[in-house]
Amino acid sequence: MRNRGSLVAAVLVMALSWGIPGRALSQLTEDVPLVRPEALIDLGTTEGAGLVKGQWRYRDAKVIQVSFRGVGPDLKPSGPTNRTYDITPQAGAADFDDSQWEVIGADTLEKRRATGKLCFNWYRLKMTVPEKIGAFDPTGSTIVLEVALDDYAEIWVDGKLPRVLGQTGGPMVKGFNAPNRVVVGQGIKPGQQFQLAIFGSNGPLSSPPANFIWIKAATLEFYQPGRLGRVRDAGGEVVRLHPALDAIVPVGAKIEKLADGFLFTEGPVWVRDGGYLLFSDPNANRIYRWAPDGQVSIYRTKSGYTGMDIGEYGQPGSNGLTLDKEGRLTVCEHGNRRVTRLEKNGVVTVLAGRYDGKRLNSPNDLVYRSDGALYFTDPPFGLPKSYDDPRKELPFSGVFCLLNGRLKLVSQELKGPNGLAFSPDEKYLYVGNWDENKKVVMRWEVNADGTLANGQVFFDLTSAPGEDAIDGIKVDQRGNLYVSGPGGVWIISPEGKHLGAIKGPEHPHNMAWGDEDGKTLYLTAQTGIYRIRLHVAGVRP
Repeated sequence: MRNRGSLVAAVLVMALSWGIPGRALSQLTEDVPLVRPEALIDLGTTEGAGLVKGQWRYRDAKVIQVSFRGVGPDLKPSGPTNRTYDITPQAGAADFDDSQWEVIGADTLEKRRATGKLCFNWYRLKMTVPEKIGAFDPTGSTIVLEVALDDYAEIWVDGKLPRVLGQTGGPMVKGFNAPNRVVVGQGIKPGQQFQLAIFGSNGPLSSPPANFIWIKAATLEFYQPGRLGRVRDAGGEVVRLHPALDAIVPVGAKIEKLADGFLFTEGPVWVRDGGYLLFSDPNANRIYRWAPDGQVSIYRTKSGYTGMDIGEYGQPGSNGLTLDKEGRLTVCEHGNRRVTRLEKNGVVTVLAGRYDGKRLNSPNDLVYRSDGALYFTDPPFGLPKSYDDPRKELPFSGVFCLLNGRLKLVSQELKGPNGLAFSPDEKYLYVGNWDENKKVVMRWEVNADGTLANGQVFFDLTSAPGEDAIDGIKVDQRGNLYVSGPGGVWIISPEGKHLGAIKGPEHPHNMAWGDEDGKTLYLTAQTGIYRIRLHVAGVRP
């Protein structure tokens, strides 16, 4: 993506970076749906619990002292042996045996339980999706569990408690007496079973109150597909230039808008372990998380820069995002001029920050090869004055490969190397050029040692009207390229034939393959997030 900074953008960046809430962004984090569910089951009633064939079971939890290890040089528990604390029982697992627990009536959830002051407890319920809920057939719908517990709750569904950095609510603690909303399942079928486990805590923890734990409300909401999450038809069009496109983009496929109100969206990646989309807003210096229930939350603030001169930058934040084979997020940080990896414990590891002793320009986009080799592009678009910025130390814009801890410059042929992707067999690497005078997609053969050979212009868009050059690139499992170019997403066959284009209401600057089957193309397009369902799955991390 080319720097589109302006005075207005800089003011907004400062406001966001310093924590001044904007009206648009305050709307993004609302987690209350704007639509009513088609059906609702109150699990706090005998009738509701009976409808899902559920029986509430209960047990107090307590803190116990256990052996552990202190922090070591690796910032992990590898240091000296120590004593610390744990919770027992640990009853979140789907197959946890609660048969000896107390059975409690659904209409007694409001009874005060546990021991008071600093105390903890568990509620468990195994539920079965009914055939009918009144006249409503729940087949294919989405179930949301909403729990309001006094004071804090964590909710496990089928033994899973997703842990997402920056997460507030959902299955994790939402806040003092705040309701937790958790998507139990999507595309459900009557007869399907789910195991729910609710861990309760009295609070505030630092000042335990003179009261007890109780559930104020526990309900299941049922939404027909597409109604939850504020999904709406975005308009736009699919331009079909070749019959082969029908096998890729379904006839009648619609572009859907998922969220808006951002400054400039970029660098998306779908996280399969948890089922959500991460994307950058480099202008706002943030990484956001979008979940299928429509919630948008800040995953990581100050995602690319914390320097005092941040007001000079148009795009100080993160840009390209991807995952390594262990599922760790890898980030191109514009302002910090480096590529980093976010470890599972939240520690940031710098993978690349200098080449030949000089600072990188502003890493833009990145992709892993299956053997762990990391390729990234490094134009100067994140610097305040781009090519003319006095901070610039490298005399070229490079394509780099990080393999076995060694950073190699594998190309410096392009003025503005940007998006990049491998062919499905990893024989070729495609790199787009953000240069209005040379809007090309290059293709190189990839050698085992990470170097590139026999580079050639794979597709030339220079004559296409519009100021946009080449931005993000993705590839599907059949080898078709999806290129952010002038006017929209260009779909190009492995042989270099232009098959058609996806044109939305805003220009998409990057893409990611998402959902369980990988057949949904998510688009980061300036102020909004969009998606379109395809016939073919993509190559994804």
